[in-house]
Amino acid sequence: MDNRFKEAEFATWVGIVANTLLTILKGIFGYISGSRALVADAAHSASDVAGSVAVLAGLRTAKKPPDEDHPYGHGKAENIATIIVAILLVVVGIEIATSSAGVFFGEVPKAPGGIALVVIVFSIVLKEALFHYKHRLAKRINSSALMAEAWHHRSDALSSIAAFLGVFGAIMGDMFDLTFLLYADPVAGLVVSLVVIKIGFSLAKEASSIMMEQVLDADRTDPFVKTVLSIPGVKRVDKLLARTHGHYIVIDIKVSVDPYITVEEGHRISKNVKRILLEQHEDVNQVLVHINPFNETD
Repeated sequence: MDNRFKEAEFATWVGIVANTLLTILKGIFGYISGSRALVADAAHSASDVAGSVAVLAGLRTAKKPPDEDHPYGHGKAENIATIIVAILLVVVGIEIATSSAGVFFGEVPKAPGGIALVVIVFSIVLKEALFHYKHRLAKRINSSALMAEAWHHRSDALSSIAAFLGVFGAIMGDMFDLTFLLYADPVAGLVVSLVVIKIGFSLAKEASSIMMEQVLDADRTDPFVKTVLSIPGVKRVDKLLARTHGHYIVIDIKVSVDPYITVEEGHRISKNVKRILLEQHEDVNQVLVHINPFNETD
């Protein structure tokens, strides 16, 4: 468990450093070159920094052990961090859209300088590399916060591609005196905003379902049921509810046992159910077992 958080925190710090560098580069060269798409992209990278800080705080809280006020642990702190990242994405997307749309109601925009293309290509390569690194790690350690951060990187890479097309189109428009192409840069900004907003809403929806303690469907709980039914003394699984609590799963289960065994024997079966579920399913962290007397007519 400790190694899981160490890897996640290291990956988050990598993102913070990379995004800080990109924010500075995009901001400076976006201003110098006059590219609205690149300046918008700089704002997106800045939101990545803020998102990474939120993820880092969430990870550090999530790794705290259960206490009296949080008997199920602090796993949902990662989901809170995910929602913060999602909100940042939506806000940044709206700001990019507003800024880009304003161009269409003013003077004909000027073509950005060619240096903007160099910065954008560098950003695309770096952000795509960060996406693959964090996406693989998030899947391996089952971290929703890190997965949100990975998609934040991917959204930045996509927005940079849109920015590249916009800047390139505007430069071509200036070179060949095609006025309509000068609007390619702000159009790219609008495309960027839509991509960012969509990803933000998707992440928020997924994290919210976990925060609302939506139970897992039958396909995901069937392996738990099969495990319990294989335990000596268990006659039937009466009810099993499993829900995600951050990066791990909490199970509430009712099992039927022989009604004529002693309380001590029933307690032993209960302990076996909990122990075996924890041993055979790494994603399970908490198990609450209720014992019922077996009755074939029930």
